[in-house]
Amino acid sequence: MKASQESLRSKRARTIDAEMAVPPDKSISHRAVMIAALSNGRCEIRNFLEGEDCRSTAAAMRQMGVVIDNPEPGLLVVDGVSGRFTPPATDIDCGNSGTTMRLLSGILAAQPFASRLTGDASLSRRPMQRVIDPLVSMGAQLHAESPKSCPPLRIEGSRDLKAVTYRLPVASAQVKSAVLLAGLFTQGTTTVIENVRSRDHTERMFDFFLIKTRREEIWENKNSPKDRRLVEIRTSIEGPQTPESMDFTVPGDISSAAFWLVASAAQPGSRLLVKDVGLNPTRTGIIDVLVRMGARIREVIETSLHGEPVGNIDIKGTQLRATTICGSEIPNVIDEIPILAVAAALAEGTTVIRDAAELRVKETDRIAAVASNLRAMGAEVEEFPDGMAITGGRPLHGAVLPCHHDHRIAMAFAVAGLFADGETVIEDTACVNTSYPGFAETLHLMQRGGHVKRRHRLLAGLSGGVAKPEARQ
Repeated sequence: MKASQESLRSKRARTIDAEMAVPPDKSISHRAVMIAALSNGRCEIRNFLEGEDCRSTAAAMRQMGVVIDNPEPGLLVVDGVSGRFTPPATDIDCGNSGTTMRLLSGILAAQPFASRLTGDASLSRRPMQRVIDPLVSMGAQLHAESPKSCPPLRIEGSRDLKAVTYRLPVASAQVKSAVLLAGLFTQGTTTVIENVRSRDHTERMFDFFLIKTRREEIWENKNSPKDRRLVEIRTSIEGPQTPESMDFTVPGDISSAAFWLVASAAQPGSRLLVKDVGLNPTRTGIIDVLVRMGARIREVIETSLHGEPVGNIDIKGTQLRATTICGSEIPNVIDEIPILAVAAALAEGTTVIRDAAELRVKETDRIAAVASNLRAMGAEVEEFPDGMAITGGRPLHGAVLPCHHDHRIAMAFAVAGLFADGETVIEDTACVNTSYPGFAETLHLMQRGGHVKRRHRLLAGLSGGVAKPEARQ
């Protein structure tokens, strides 16, 4: 198989027997460089993901006067400016990164100058109203220049933001983070209320950088373990606060591991060990779903790395069975649904995915893209406004498929090709570099069933943890 920047090609794989480490976590890399820039001194960020999305965040910080050195691959040295940035001379280009645009909006809302955030063609189709509304309620002025509240996004910041209590209408770690970042600059207590638990990387990083936060969970029937139900989560921050400068190491990205977890889980007789990957419980929904589908998975949390649990995932392949993915589970598997849809096509029975309408406004309409590509490979798919039903068991065949410049669509269908007759070609896959540099090489090794050892600096950076074994059988 030959893979180029323009396309990915895959064929049916041999039995996988591999040990690997995956690239650094994208979500955490974004937040680490932002909070380091907000801090009161020099921070070293190790194992930083040098994909295009995270480079966009670092470039944005530089445009606002933050000195960031990159003395070697995966290492950033950030000189924090205590939250006092300088006006950017030109528009800030967020590239393809919605995380950059939404989180940066929270910071810029509190700056005493105007700014304009732009993005590539894909990002320019992604609505920003959900982040505009709470920041406007805090006293900033934000205006999306394109129809349907799409970028470019103009921001007139203010040093006089007011603290608010904001209930998220839809679970979103990005919107929650934007409000909390703005809350660093307010006088008083800013609170974000969630009805469904979303990723908590920002809150964990705040704690590590010595920003005081408060979390309260409200339960229904809290005294009955069987019947209790989480009603809401309140996360509060008292402003103003400045992060203390700290050195930080980014763990491996479980969303990148997800592609290989599915490849191994769906192949009877396979064995895969993923080392030094983040096991934050708001991100391990992919493991819960695969276990329900029959996968044999064991997690071992080896350490707490700067507030994030990190460890290994050991997975053995088997014949998967169908499941239902919906409700409160969706926010914690939202990025993994394309590859879980591939798992569904390889499983016995009909898998139903609902409550995932947010996928319509990702880098592309992921529901339509997944359904179309699976049908092109011979799968049976029924599409809904908020999800799909996939009946597994039909043999897959190779096809030439678009990825719509969406990195997760590209990687998911490259993995599907490992189970298909003939060759599968995914076109225009330069977008993969936004999150997973080196994916093509790992795909090639996986296809051959080879022993993959893609080690990162994280292996030398683990410290200060107490082993806590956990297993899901």
